[in-house]
Order: sequence, then structure tokens, then C-alpha cells
Amino acid sequence: MTKNILFLIAATIWLAGCSEAPKEKSATSSQPIVVVSTVTATTETWPSIYEATGTVRARTTAVISAKLMGYVREVKVQAGDRVREGQLLVTLDTRDLDVGSRRAEAAREEVRTAVPEADSAVAAAKANLDLAQVTLGRMTDLFQKKSISNQEFDEASARLKAAQAAYEMAQARRVQLNSKLAQADQEVRSTEVTRSYADVQAPFAGVVISKSVDPGSLALPGAPLFTIEREGAYRFEASVEESRLAAIRIGQPVSVNLDGVDRTLEARVSEIVPAVDAASRAYIVKIDLPAVPAIRSGVFGRAVFQLGSRSLLAIPAGAVTDRGQLQSVLVADSGIARTRLITTGQKLRDWIEVLSGLTAGEKVISPVPQGLSDGARVEVRP
Repeated sequence: MTKNILFLIAATIWLAGCSEAPKEKSATSSQPIVVVSTVTATTETWPSIYEATGTVRARTTAVISAKLMGYVREVKVQAGDRVREGQLLVTLDTRDLDVGSRRAEAAREEVRTAVPEADSAVAAAKANLDLAQVTLGRMTDLFQKKSISNQEFDEASARLKAAQAAYEMAQARRVQLNSKLAQADQEVRSTEVTRSYADVQAPFAGVVISKSVDPGSLALPGAPLFTIEREGAYRFEASVEESRLAAIRIGQPVSVNLDGVDRTLEARVSEIVPAVDAASRAYIVKIDLPAVPAIRSGVFGRAVFQLGSRSLLAIPAGAVTDRGQLQSVLVADSGIARTRLITTGQKLRDWIEVLSGLTAGEKVISPVPQGLSDGARVEVRP
């Protein structure tokens, strides 16, 4: 009896298995056929490129500071403002400077008032000298005629010498007064120059990118007040690996892609900084950028250097599906769509390099129809 029961159970299981097989086959055969187009993965020759990241910097940047110490009376601009060359940025308190300027002007005026008196003294001394010379001439004639004594002649000679000395002294005082007047003029000009330092001006036209001063704060010589960069003159500073530097030269054309700029900028290498960064083992390569309104200092970007050519496997970029960190394509294999996980590399226009996951000659489905998945039946048509 037990054997019969076991036989019936085994037969039931076998019949159940046989009944399910036709259902699976029927389900497979009932799948719709999706018409697709394919592109053959081929080996192509592409330019060999090297991509270096970097940051946009202004070619000309100035840190504005005061030349003298003083309290800030007024701030004329804010960060982000555009300024023109010579525009007033900051005004310092000048009361102490004004006192010194008035003192210098008073000293100069005092010297000027002494000039007429000195001129009169020179004129008087010259008149006395002329009289003494005439008198001595007369005394000389009388002395030769024995009409005057030796004493009278000596007295006339002495008066001439005294007049000559007085005239020279008056002239010397007048020259000294000229020197004092010139010195006073220099003091006035010096105070005017120092007074002009109280008005801090923009050295060139540009944009204020930072401000570190407010009214009432104490400005110190050399302490930064503003940072201004010249607008429209920017360069890209790329960090280039030490091993790649030998292939880069000044004047080399470079393509630069910047965040926020919707086109590739064509530029040239303008400078290679000879010092290498000890931490990153990279050099700074400076690239002059064309004038584009969207460019701003601090923007991140990538510089693409062309370093020859190389062979690679390429497929249309539209055939690649991204799912998180995974990239895949669908290939047509004997009428069935099969998923291939791939690793991609360089992208050139609408094509992308395949580093692994595909072999040359495989038929990659492109474009990928919506809803097409692994295992679907496909029919390849041109």
C-alpha cells in the first residue's frame, strides 16, 4: 500500500512538471519583437588628450591699502561694485593733516613777508657801496696832490671795505631767504601730498571683489582695505601633473571648459610656473582666456591639452545608460538584447570611448528604445 502511495506522489510531481514546461515556452514565444537600430563598436583613432583641473584668476589684482594711519571717515564702494580708474574709494579723517598743512603755509608766508625787507637791505648796502667807491676815487686824486693826509685817505679806504662787506652780507641774507622760501614751499607741497593720501583711489578700472573696511575703523599703512581685479582680463591656472609637464609648452593651444560657461573656450598657454608643489607634485600652468562676459574669478574648470593621437574603441554616447555609478549598453545578440556593463573614458562630440566591457565588432543598440530591457526579443533593421 505504501509503495502505491509513493508511486502516485512521484507521478503527480512529474505530471506537474510536464504541465509547466509548455507554459514557460509559451510565455517566451509571446514576447513582442522590438525593432532596433545598431551601431558596430569599432576601433578609431582619436586625439590623445590630457585634462587638468584649475581655477580662473584675474591677470591683474590689486590689494588696496592706506599709505598713512587714520580713522576712516567715509567708504564710497562695496564688494561687487565696478569702479573706474582714479575713483574715490575711501576718505580718511584729515584734521591732523590740516593742522600741519596750515602750519607749513604760515611758515612760508612768514618767509615771504621778509623778502621785501631783505631786498631793501640789499639796495641800501649797494647804495652805500657806490658812495664809498666814489668817495675813495675823489680821495685818491686829492691824496696824489698832497691835499689830504694819509689818515683821511685810509679812512676813505676803510669805509669802502665796510660798504663792500655790508653789501655782500645783505646779498647772502637774501640768498638765505630764498633757500628758506624754497624749503617752505617744499614743506607745503609735502603736506599737500600727505593730505592727498587721505583719499584712497582705484589704481585701475575693475571690480571690487572684497572689502575689509567700514566707517570709523582705523586704517593702518599696508593693511588691506579692498581687493580689486581688472575686469575682462582673466587667465586659467591649471594644475598639471609633474609627469605631463614635458609635453606642454608656452604658446600651445588649449581648450578650456568652465562651469557656468556653455561653450568651449579656445586659449593658449602663457606661462609655466617653474616651481612644483611639494604636496601635489603638480605645476601651475597659466592660460590666457578670451574676453567672455560670463567669466568670473574663482570659477572652476578643466583645461584639455592635445598630446598626439591614439587608437580606442568608440560607440555613440547616446547608447550608454547611466544608473548611479554603473554604465551599461544593450547589444543585439542572436535576436536578444543583452546588457553589457562597461567603463567609459574620453568623450569626443557625440561619441564616447569604451575602456572595458565591449569588444570590437559587437552590435550596440543605438538609440535605445524606451522600456527595452535585458532579454527582450529584438529585430535589427537599418
